[in-house]
Amino acid sequence: MDTSSPLHSESTATGSVRRENTTAILAAAEQVFSRGGFDGARMAEIAAEAGLPKANLHYYFGTKERLYAAVLEDIVTQWLDAAATWIVPERHPAEALAGYVRAKLEDARARPDASRIFAGELLRGAPLLMPFLRGELRRRVEAMGRVIEGWSARGLMDRVAPAHLFFSIWAMTQTYADFDVQIRAVLGRDDGPDDEMFATATATVTALVLKGCGVRAAA
Repeated sequence: MDTSSPLHSESTATGSVRRENTTAILAAAEQVFSRGGFDGARMAEIAAEAGLPKANLHYYFGTKERLYAAVLEDIVTQWLDAAATWIVPERHPAEALAGYVRAKLEDARARPDASRIFAGELLRGAPLLMPFLRGELRRRVEAMGRVIEGWSARGLMDRVAPAHLFFSIWAMTQTYADFDVQIRAVLGRDDGPDDEMFATATATVTALVLKGCGVRAAA
């Protein structure tokens, strides 16, 4: 294909606009779904948040259900990518688990709406996410579980139930997004959490995970 042709330039520009629009719509939808849940969100509100005509939302995603599913897919994909980066056999469990905890807490801080949407989907029975939870997520957890078991077999950490370890990490990290109001109230932080608070949270959760799993010090 002649990349200097007007047709190629037009195609490239169209693709760029599409990516920009879908990114803006997903970001706006994340905020609106977080505030009102699936039932309370309106496509017109999402369009206004994105600064785009409502027709664009229907053009790119069709229905509110499909847009909501796309938001959930985007959220979970990011979380799984973080897990795949850290929970690998080549890493020592001290580095891997600490890195995974840090990544999850950084995500809770940077993208709290995402965690709240995920929690809201689970609370309503996960009608859109259930196939994913029983399929891809289960396979991913089983694969990461084999990494955990391999570390245990090598004497790098105690034997633990891998799935329950991940449940605990998810609960400890996502609470900083899902229950941010409670945390701010207890800590007297009306202006929201700062770097120091998250550093303390990261150190505390990391210590609980590493000591609870009996992770040996890296050589």
